[in-house]
Amino acid sequence: MSVPLGVILAGGLATRMGGEDKALLSVGGQTLLHRVIHRLQPQVAGIAVNANGDAARFDGFGLPVLPDSINGFPGPLAGVLAGLDWAAEQGAESIVTVAADTPFFPANLVEVLQNTAQGLTHPLVLAATPRGEEKTKSMSRSGLIRHPTFGLWPVALRDDLRVALEGGIKKVVIWTEKHDGREAVFPTDQGDPFFNVNTPEDLEAAEAMV
Repeated sequence: MSVPLGVILAGGLATRMGGEDKALLSVGGQTLLHRVIHRLQPQVAGIAVNANGDAARFDGFGLPVLPDSINGFPGPLAGVLAGLDWAAEQGAESIVTVAADTPFFPANLVEVLQNTAQGLTHPLVLAATPRGEEKTKSMSRSGLIRHPTFGLWPVALRDDLRVALEGGIKKVVIWTEKHDGREAVFPTDQGDPFFNVNTPEDLEAAEAMV
């Protein structure tokens, strides 16, 4: 399986942070986006950022900025589609997406996602972690907690995804389950590898983790 391109999803509205651009918040003297780039770069063949609004705010990172092609902030699947369209232009077969507000994701993310995709006609895999006592809306039938902004996505399904989005589908797992997507399980014995910064309290916790 070829090395995928990487797409950092930074297109959310950040409502719990007062609308502030989470990707540009500082943790330990570096922006969240800088930390995410540093963690993703060794794992992929190239990186782009999915973000809406003024792309100039990311000029200092030297990366392509991909706006959603579907209007109305329909969620992360729109960012996935933007990434797949970009990857198709580069001649790539797949992308891996990560969230811009999740600075401690696994350093072997891509390896595990690709290993889990072995045997699939189209490599479609979401990251997941074992469930503890908590229950979430992202829980799968197998009892895992899915992290739908972290996944391996095939360029071959981009037109199917476009049709799904135009038809009103927003929930990631509805589309991935339609195509027999798998889940790659990451351990949590050292803490939640997909801890993300949603609130000012989360930002303080991330500072402590750094």
